[in-house]
Amino acid sequence: MIARAVVLTALSGGLIQAGITVAAGRAVLKAEGVERVIELDGGRVRTVRFAVGGREMLAAAAREFTVVVAREESNRKPRGLRPGESQEKNAFTVANRARWRGDAYDESRYDDTRPDAPRWVDARTVEAGARGSIAGQPSAEVTAPSSGVSRLVITTALSGGAALDGLRLEQIYETYDGFPAIRKRVRLRNGGTRWLRLQRMMIDDLHFSALTRKPLAAAMFGVQTSVVAFEVQGGGAGLIAASEAPSALRTISDQGAMGYTAGLFEWVLGPGEEFASEPVFYFGCSGAVKPTISGASTPLDRAVEGPYMEFVRRVIGVAADRAPMHGPQWLTWAYFYDKIDDALVRRLADIISQAGFKEMLLDDGWQKGRLGTEVDRLKFPDFAATSEYIRGKGMHLGLWVSCFRDADSRDMQTMPEARILPELIRSPQLPGLAMSFASPWRDYYVKDLVETARRFGVTYFKQDFTNIMYGDLAEGHESRTRRESLLRGLRGLLAAQAALRTAAPDVVNEITHEIYWGTPGVPADLAALKETARFHIPPNECVGWDLAREFPGRKIGAEEHREALRRGCWLARQRFYSHRGLPLYPLEFYAAATVNHEGSLTAEVQDRQVASWLMGMPVCYSGDARTLTPENIAHYRRRLDEVGRLEKQYGIYKRFQFSGVPEPTDTDWHWWGKLNKAGEGAVVVVRGSAGAARRAVNVPWVERARSYRVRGLFSGKSYGVLRGRQLQDAGVTIELPPFGQELLELSAQGRDAAR
Repeated sequence: MIARAVVLTALSGGLIQAGITVAAGRAVLKAEGVERVIELDGGRVRTVRFAVGGREMLAAAAREFTVVVAREESNRKPRGLRPGESQEKNAFTVANRARWRGDAYDESRYDDTRPDAPRWVDARTVEAGARGSIAGQPSAEVTAPSSGVSRLVITTALSGGAALDGLRLEQIYETYDGFPAIRKRVRLRNGGTRWLRLQRMMIDDLHFSALTRKPLAAAMFGVQTSVVAFEVQGGGAGLIAASEAPSALRTISDQGAMGYTAGLFEWVLGPGEEFASEPVFYFGCSGAVKPTISGASTPLDRAVEGPYMEFVRRVIGVAADRAPMHGPQWLTWAYFYDKIDDALVRRLADIISQAGFKEMLLDDGWQKGRLGTEVDRLKFPDFAATSEYIRGKGMHLGLWVSCFRDADSRDMQTMPEARILPELIRSPQLPGLAMSFASPWRDYYVKDLVETARRFGVTYFKQDFTNIMYGDLAEGHESRTRRESLLRGLRGLLAAQAALRTAAPDVVNEITHEIYWGTPGVPADLAALKETARFHIPPNECVGWDLAREFPGRKIGAEEHREALRRGCWLARQRFYSHRGLPLYPLEFYAAATVNHEGSLTAEVQDRQVASWLMGMPVCYSGDARTLTPENIAHYRRRLDEVGRLEKQYGIYKRFQFSGVPEPTDTDWHWWGKLNKAGEGAVVVVRGSAGAARRAVNVPWVERARSYRVRGLFSGKSYGVLRGRQLQDAGVTIELPPFGQELLELSAQGRDAAR
């Protein structure tokens, strides 16, 4: 490691490390066409230039970092909540979920109203970019912490009253060789003697000029996206703002500032303690807007599907890259709910294994009380035999688990203090207790899952239900306030995922949108995908799985049900595309309905399901598989085996290209690529209800000088051997009926073949 430090006012020769230079009261960070200039003057630290491809993006000099600091009036450590002390009780019921997630949601419910609750006074706003008397002269240190990484740490001592005396701010910036990215995090150290509270924190408080804002990951149910693009007019340059803060605690402003959600974020900082933020980063893109025969290829789109995604995988990290990739997956929830038993599971396993599914998830209903990890012996007298039967069909076994436990569970017997307070139960009918991830129970939880996996040969866990959103103030837990427990709980959940990945690397760990915040839940984000191999994205929309529920009070025919199944395919493509700023292969969208009603599930509808879910990877399918005909079963097997071959031969699941072609639609044509770096793999083509019968489908993502054999796997057609430039410029002409689809296989030919 190279390490040098200097007080900037005493600087003469300056500091240089790779793309970071500090001299004459300025730090300059350069990263592959991105330049950030930070001014350090008179106690002030602020970005005065942020350019991409030479274009200035800032509207004004930045505030850089902001936080509100208050002190506890009597300098007392906050006290936890004791059992029986609070009369508040919450239940994970539909009515109560609406109160916590609906329009009536009020962040003040996290306030501590006890008579001896902490009193926070003398609130001071710290703005790193402002002149004032609260900050001393900043110092800078430039290091190379690892190969290809350059780091700048700017340290400022704060003072000016009891709330700030002894507080030290470190702003940490990093660049990475080969990537146009600048990543930042902050650390606050309390070197004083006071108990402090941090609120309203913006980690990188920049204000960009009037740029077009484009979300690249979904935002739902009041929770913001984790990835946003900002483009200049005309699309020739832009940047991606991405936050690694988890779930509902994250905010990205309309002007590009990134930090924590006001009203939900709070952190208590005791004497000698420190707070370290999650990182955030900006990723630049610039270049030509390239017209194609079907649209335009922009620098932003090319960056997202290429170098940006490579940065996410190599630098940020994606747990799915370190986990097995099981699938196609089928799960029991649709239609059967918790009404499963040994006989039904064996019958379903027979059907879905014949249909080509490689993973079977037993959802809610296999365990005693529907909550813990103890088997319901009435439903499954010999669960080990049931598990062995599923594996004997050539499938991986997955189990659903929750973060609630019965009062007589092993967890509660061993750790009765691990439950959340104020008390949260599953429901009056199932009065299990919510457990806290901000307590040592998370280690017990991981150990329990590992033991369950070994006992029954489980290689996948779906982790569900909502506990963190309600807050936890229990005495002895890590949180000092109920609001602080939100971030601590989310960090604890993700720490549990990391521990599970380490202890059982052969197990695929999935979390749902519900356990990651509330119900209805939150979209996937970078923070979750760093630690969990799969993420169950919201909302739950298995369209066509339950006729009585979806079409109440009337009987429907095959065509109306077929339309519902197609609608489910369209929803899947929309959900996946809305997350395109994240890797799509760890995402699960529930679900492709494996239901045949009076002949509704035709081969064409099955093809549309396979095509639509292949925007990511083929998970998850659900529904009453007993309704499938022998023809349905055989057709699923052919298609899923073909998709599996493409994955094995080309590695298509981790690929997704969308630049230079139409965006998703269900009225016209659109298509996307699943091609590796050699341009080999699959292109998925979908026609909606209208549009021309024939269409030239361009493939911008192949190598221009190579030759490719193009085959239609759904149609059985050969489209010949085409040069890459022909595929890019003129495309390949395809004919499809309304609601038709084609799966193209592209393989390099002759000396052009990938070695």
